[in-house]
Amino acid sequence: MSQAQITATESPPWTRTLFAVAIAFSLFQIVTAAFHPLSSQVLRAVHVGFLLLMVYLALPAPGQRPLARVASWMLAAAALVTAGYQWVYEGELIQRSGDLTEADMAVGLVLCVLVFEAARRLMGLALPSICALFLAYALLGQHLPGDLAHRGYDLDQLVNQLAFGTEGFYGTPTYVSATYIFLFILFGAFLEQAGMIKLFTDFAMGLFGHKVGGPAKVSVVSSALMGTITGSGVANVVTTGQFTIPLMKRFGYGAGFAGGVEATASMGSQLMPPVMGAVAFIMAETLNVPFVEVAKAALLPALLYFASVFWMVHLEARRAGLSGLPKAQCPDPWAAVRQRWYLLIPLGILVYLLFSGHTPLFAGTVGLALTAIVVLGSAVALRVSAFKLRCAFWVALGLLCTAFFQLGIAVVFAVIAGLIGLCAWHKGSHATLRLCLQALVEGARHVVPVGVACALVGVIIGVVSLTGVASSFAGFILAIGEQSLFLSLLLTMLTCLVLGMGIPTIPNYIITSSIAAPALLELGVPMLVSHMFVFYFGILADLTPPVALACFAAAPIAKERGLKISLWAVRIALAGFVVPFMAVYEPALMLQGGGVLAVLYVLLKAALAIGLWGAVFTGYLLQPLRRWERLLGLLVGVSLVVALPWSDALGFVLAALLIAQHFWRARGQARVPA
Repeated sequence: MSQAQITATESPPWTRTLFAVAIAFSLFQIVTAAFHPLSSQVLRAVHVGFLLLMVYLALPAPGQRPLARVASWMLAAAALVTAGYQWVYEGELIQRSGDLTEADMAVGLVLCVLVFEAARRLMGLALPSICALFLAYALLGQHLPGDLAHRGYDLDQLVNQLAFGTEGFYGTPTYVSATYIFLFILFGAFLEQAGMIKLFTDFAMGLFGHKVGGPAKVSVVSSALMGTITGSGVANVVTTGQFTIPLMKRFGYGAGFAGGVEATASMGSQLMPPVMGAVAFIMAETLNVPFVEVAKAALLPALLYFASVFWMVHLEARRAGLSGLPKAQCPDPWAAVRQRWYLLIPLGILVYLLFSGHTPLFAGTVGLALTAIVVLGSAVALRVSAFKLRCAFWVALGLLCTAFFQLGIAVVFAVIAGLIGLCAWHKGSHATLRLCLQALVEGARHVVPVGVACALVGVIIGVVSLTGVASSFAGFILAIGEQSLFLSLLLTMLTCLVLGMGIPTIPNYIITSSIAAPALLELGVPMLVSHMFVFYFGILADLTPPVALACFAAAPIAKERGLKISLWAVRIALAGFVVPFMAVYEPALMLQGGGVLAVLYVLLKAALAIGLWGAVFTGYLLQPLRRWERLLGLLVGVSLVVALPWSDALGFVLAALLIAQHFWRARGQARVPA
């Protein structure tokens, strides 16, 4: 599976058209987020219309170029018609809900074809094929034997469910894409254009570049930091990877290992609060819980994941004898912060708002507005030599941040408009204006594959809601769970990994959470933990062969086969695979129940188990491990995970003995003269 990059690189009119559509898309989303002029249903319909419009303009069908362009323009026009139909006839559609006219049927069928074809052009056949199977099940499932059979549904019932309700193409995932996801992606696009990537990489390089295995550690830390603003693993690979992968290769790391480190660290970015990628917002909306609860539940597992990757990188560097860069070649991390500290203002306010109880929509709007103000205002201030004017800008920014909570979003956007006008008037400011326009375009471009996936998986949500098929699969898992919860978890994990071979993280989560998560809840797993379990392995699916999207994204940068990078990525992330299982047996790891002492205890267990398994799978601690040490370390890690009354005590005792004897042996060998 490949994720198409929507770029307009053909003739200039084609480029200008896409550029204009992308800017219009972003401005539409900003206005609707700030002022809410449209109903939720119309917002979703227009959002999907813009997504389809960009896909068909950017990715024409194969064939003769003029005919392909004409066909794509016709499909793009049809996409606008479906959105306009929902807008113009909104009241009538509500009044006759369930009783479709011929025009309704035609629009619904056209929308179905457009969404499937757009997903095929973007992602290949895997996800559309799975969704087509669900469609076939809804239409023909009454002929199946046993518990899988349903009462049967006509075509008009299915079209009404998918195209004119809130459980199909315009379901919860599309609503989240049209609100939270777009704002946060646009927020990240503005920060990236303003130089946040350089800030993160310089900071990570300054702190860890000169350490043992420094280039690989820079990759881990910079990817973790980038995850706080992007939440897209593949995007993280192709941004930070352009710098870190060649750097790792230059200092002795193999191409496969370098690509594997970057892919593993980048996919973990979707676990890192506050943004956490699109899935976290969908999870919060699905579970009807505040987003901050999802972010808090993900915090410790995310830290453990990156700690395990960092530990594996350190041990591999020690084993291979790889040193870091000369300290003189590493930038000063605090100088990088002093140079671009203002970029941290919107991120800090965003985190504050999210964790102080505000909605993600409000927090994202404020963060986006402040980002635009900071970027534009600082650009203006830096071009003016007068010290007083620079100081006045920062004072005005502080007053604006204070006034925002009293005067509302309209004030912010009025100030943004003024700053844009000032930038356009000021001599030499065209580059800044282009930066802002490019950020609007990049935000729209990056949301397209996410949004189309959200729309298409509405087929699965709609069919599951219509037929109740989830109960059959849940019953199967429950039957296994009566014998062993571990087997149920293993089956769920395998389902996530197998689905991840062909579909992105968002539909993977939606499918498995709709089918498997309710079964885990029946087995006593807390609701949020069960959803985080499938979310976690949906992310790791992008590292597992044979598809491994993140690894294949790193392949051209590393100049290595994607499969080899994937094998390295699984090995590097292997210790992290245990975290979701530990969270199921010890929900305190996700801050679900238990006090501070319970959280600290399970965190200690998880860190010890991950640390030992990292040494086991690299075969090195202070020196190469013997076979019996590796076997014992593996058993100790297992005993710390299973959470039986006697297993923790046994695990701690054996871990202490193993580590003590290894240190003693390493110390003894160090005394032996060479």
